[in-house]
Amino acid sequence: MTSPPEAPRNILWTTAGLLSLGIGILGIFLPLLPTTPLVLLAAFCFAKGSPRLHAWLLNHPRFGQSIRDWQDRGSVPPRAKRLALAAMAATLALSFALGLSWLLIVIQASCLGCVAIFLLTRPNT
Repeated sequence: MTSPPEAPRNILWTTAGLLSLGIGILGIFLPLLPTTPLVLLAAFCFAKGSPRLHAWLLNHPRFGQSIRDWQDRGSVPPRAKRLALAAMAATLALSFALGLSWLLIVIQASCLGCVAIFLLTRPNT
């Protein structure tokens, strides 16, 4: 079996990157959409499909430094960690306030706890 031609593969990676970046940008305004992971995913996709868009994103004044820090050292700025932890706590508090079932809250708290541990174990920028 042969691999697909480069052009269609590049188009798929670039499309995935654009979609990820678009949803990530929406996440700036909509609190349930995680901006940072989606922008990192866009950078990954652009690296596979569009060197020009990848370079643009790496040099972007808002996102570039965070992406480079993540790619080079796997580091996360302390402010981003604080904001992420606050959003996780607010989400869990909202679940309690809405009276979700205990099973859902336990599942949610377990997932958020794992994400928090991962985030807190990343080096600071």
